Amino acid sequence: MRIVSLVPSWTEYLLDLGLENQVIGRTKFCVRPEKMVRSIPIIGGTKTLHIDKIEALKPDLIVANIEENDREQVEACQQFCPVLLTDVRSVESALIEAERIAAAVGKSESGARWTRQIQDAWGAARPIHSKAAYVVWKDPLMVAGDDTYINDVMRWWGIHNIGEQWNNGRYPQPPSHEWQKTNADWVLLPSEPFPFSQKHLSGFDDHLGTALLVDGEAFSWYGSRMLHAATYLDDLAKTMQKTSHQN
Repeated sequence: MRIVSLVPSWTEYLLDLGLENQVIGRTKFCVRPEKMVRSIPIIGGTKTLHIDKIEALKPDLIVANIEENDREQVEACQQFCPVLLTDVRSVESALIEAERIAAAVGKSESGARWTRQIQDAWGAARPIHSKAAYVVWKDPLMVAGDDTYINDVMRWWGIHNIGEQWNNGRYPQPPSHEWQKTNADWVLLPSEPFPFSQKHLSGFDDHLGTALLVDGEAFSWYGSRMLHAATYLDDLAKTMQKTSHQN
C-alpha cells in the first residue's frame, strides 16, 4: 500500500506502526521520527498542499485531518484517491482514530498494542489541580478553546483550561479587558504553532499567571506521540500542581 500522510501526528504514527516502506509522501511539518522522514518526499504544507505532486505519487490512501488540512484541498485529493479523514477533539477520539488508521493500513494488531500502551501510560484523568491559559498565537493573541484536543489533554492531566470561557470559535481571541482579568495559575506558551521562546516570557503580566514554556507537540500531537510524551506531561502536571499549591 502506498500512503501519503498530510498530518504530522499521523505520519509519526504510521512510521511507528512499521510502515516506513509504505509512506511515500508527507508535509514539510511531518518531522518525526526525524531520521525516518528524511527520505520521504515533501508534498507541501498541511494547508498548502501541492495536489499535483500528491497525484503523481499514485497513492492508494491519503491520511488527512479536518483541523490540520484545508477542506478544498482534501476534496481535490478525493478525486483521485481514497482519503481517510480523521477528526480528533479529545483523548478518546485520538485513540479511536488511531485504531481506525491501523485497521485501514492492515496493522490492526499493532494499532491495538499502541493504544493499550498509551492508555496504560496516561492512566485515568487526574483531578483538577490548577488553571491555565494555553496560548496558540501571539499577535493576535489566540488561545485553545473548549472544542479542541489541547483542551482535553489539559483536562486529562488535571489542568483547567480557562480558554473554555470564550466560545467564539475553537481558538478564540480573548477581548483585552477580559484577558487582563483571567487570574490563572499559569499561562502556557507552547513551542508550536507559534514558536514561543524565552524572550516571550516577559510579555505576560504576573497577574495573568506564571508564564511557562511547554512542548507544543505533547499537547497537540496525537497517535504515538501520546506515548512518547506521557512522561513529560506527567512530570509537568506534577510540577504545576506543586507550584500552584505553594502559591
